[in-house]
Amino acid sequence: MSAATAVAAAPSPKPGSAWRLSDRIGLAFAWALGLLFCALTVAIIVYFLIEGIHYLRPSMLVTNPKAGFNQSQTGGFFAPLAGTAILAAMSMAIALPTGIGIAVWLSEYGRPYALARVAESTIEMLAGAPSIVLALFGLLLFQTPLLGFLSQTTNGVVLGPSFFAASAMLSLVGLPLVVTNVREGLQAIPSHVREASYAVGKTKIATTRRVLLPAARPNVITGAMLGVGRIIGDTAIVLILLGDTLTFSPSSGFLGLLRGEGTALTSFIYDNAPSGELNQPQKAYAAAFVLIVIVLLLNLVVELAGRRARRMRWS
Repeated sequence: MSAATAVAAAPSPKPGSAWRLSDRIGLAFAWALGLLFCALTVAIIVYFLIEGIHYLRPSMLVTNPKAGFNQSQTGGFFAPLAGTAILAAMSMAIALPTGIGIAVWLSEYGRPYALARVAESTIEMLAGAPSIVLALFGLLLFQTPLLGFLSQTTNGVVLGPSFFAASAMLSLVGLPLVVTNVREGLQAIPSHVREASYAVGKTKIATTRRVLLPAARPNVITGAMLGVGRIIGDTAIVLILLGDTLTFSPSSGFLGLLRGEGTALTSFIYDNAPSGELNQPQKAYAAAFVLIVIVLLLNLVVELAGRRARRMRWS
């Protein structure tokens, strides 16, 4: 029997039989941490879903908060729900086109090189920046006379907090998610797609607009939904730049409303938590239930968009 035949006839080692004890311990530890993280996440979601649906009443979704002596007299949270929707729409109206433009520039052009690297570093810094820092910066920025027309004034003094101010800073929270996902989608498109478009006479701009961005649409949807989920869950920017009112501040017209202070679900939950000023936990649990449902629906949209993107890549 030759040496080659003997090697071929030798039984192959079982998977994992050559692992050292330290490797097995590390793998078991990683599995344990992963399962613990999943269990904690499920426990948090299930707890708030159970508590929230126990206290949620349909009337809470259509009535505004108001002062009262007990929880049955303090209304619902229609105004915070509407404020959350306004903030999400205004923030993504800024973050989505800006993020798509930055992602296209970084992925398809990247020139000048030094400026592109600075932009990448800035996006990474925004992704890790504490929202309280962005809130303080926004307050200083929108209290200046130059941007004073975007918020209310009292006796010539610019107050600063408004829907415009909060949305501008919240757009910086969602911007990194949009840029990252759209850029990944563009980079995943094979180079021969671009070459085929150039071969039929399309310019780089036309190729990007008519070929690349439609192909990366699932990633655009994913980035937008993740950005919205991050925006509606922020608390520091809302409390500092939107104010902490029960409803919207008195104003005339829609633009006047956006220039004034308001409320959102996160600030409503903060105020009604057991440690908050209002101390109405039933209302906090109900609002938290609604917020979690919204986030879960956004995650469902992200999952569906991801499946569509995978099918398009394999087709």
